[in-house]
Amino acid sequence: MNRKRQLAAAGIGLVAIASLAGCAGTTSSAPSNGGGVEITYLTHWGPEQTAQLEAAAAAFTAENPDVTIKVQSVPFDQLLSTLATQGSGPDGPTITNIYTAWLPQLASDGIVGPAPADVAADVTANYGAGFAAAASTEGSVYGVPNEVALYQLNYNTELLQAAGISEAPADWDALIADAAALKGAGVKNPYGFITAWGNGVVHPFLSLLASNGGSFLNADGTASALTSPEALEVARLYEELVDKGLTDISLSTADANTTGPYLDSFSQNLTGMIVMANWWKGTLESAMGDGFSDIASAPIPVGPSGDVSSSISYTWANVVSSKADEAKQKAAWEFLTYLNGPDSGAAGSSAMGDILVGMGILPSRTSDLDAHAAELNTPFLTSYVEAQATATPFPTVNGVAEATTALQTELEALLNGQKDAATAMKDADAAVNAALSAVR
Repeated sequence: MNRKRQLAAAGIGLVAIASLAGCAGTTSSAPSNGGGVEITYLTHWGPEQTAQLEAAAAAFTAENPDVTIKVQSVPFDQLLSTLATQGSGPDGPTITNIYTAWLPQLASDGIVGPAPADVAADVTANYGAGFAAAASTEGSVYGVPNEVALYQLNYNTELLQAAGISEAPADWDALIADAAALKGAGVKNPYGFITAWGNGVVHPFLSLLASNGGSFLNADGTASALTSPEALEVARLYEELVDKGLTDISLSTADANTTGPYLDSFSQNLTGMIVMANWWKGTLESAMGDGFSDIASAPIPVGPSGDVSSSISYTWANVVSSKADEAKQKAAWEFLTYLNGPDSGAAGSSAMGDILVGMGILPSRTSDLDAHAAELNTPFLTSYVEAQATATPFPTVNGVAEATTALQTELEALLNGQKDAATAMKDADAAVNAALSAVR
């Protein structure tokens, strides 16, 4: 799961990395089947998942003997640089599994191309609207979504029950009241925050903002929306939690691997509630052992200006090189249609869905969610699955990684009492606009 914990940092270097395209060696694409087409699939997965992907590729080749697929796996921190350096030529990776925040720059640089009409139609029909949007840019579908991450309110049922709380808070008034009850019951950190990690700081804030009827950026993604009344209300919620001693910021820090005190605090029953993504499930299980049975998830509490709980979501997607020749591109899209289709896996799941659920990751295709419903029906995961219907996609626009860092800085100043809510949002608005303007 470490790949998700480094996304913002990787995105910042995309423009510079892409400028080096063509400087590194490429993977040989000579066909191994004596005259057919060989395509390459670049991923960051480990050996077990790579073997499953190779098995799916072999099954596709058995039905399409003129196409062979070579899987290339690199560590996550080399995925983007490998794509950028190899992707400018016809012998670079044909298919790459990318974090969709990278998509606008990759498309702008001409490294990846739009999906053909049949694939685009499948994506818009069989994936949630937010996930299809995340795999799109400039109005066109560019990739096939696969894994998805969302945020929900994770809480310790034992701590809440000991404080006389029967259910998770559904709105901000209940959130404040429950945090106060937890404090009264002796919980050191009633409501936990995360600091020192970009996505860990920004995504929970934006999830509360989306659940309060607001947004990070304006409708076309060209400017900040952080001086809206809705954004200021979220900032004032943070301020209230700090001022009332309902959070202990000393327990919020993330380390270089995005674990550390915030994780330790929650797993050691020092934190009652925290907004976090579904992918840390495995980490929590390892840290808590049998105690993980006390952990459940609930929708993001709805704010005073909101109508519905809405989590920020981000996705990964398979994209195809625009530099590959026509035969390779055709074969690549046909393989992706097979890999992500309901006939390639077990019991109505796609092969991709089987791989993802095997890693404990939520798939984004509707039929995969249906096929794996029993496995996903747990106190921890059910809320995440249901949240997909109202999720708000993290914006995929140029400069968003730098904008994320700008917002992180101001939120940490707010949480540490260095700025009040209004000043933090005013300064965040200016810094985010500067980051977005720098790439235009």
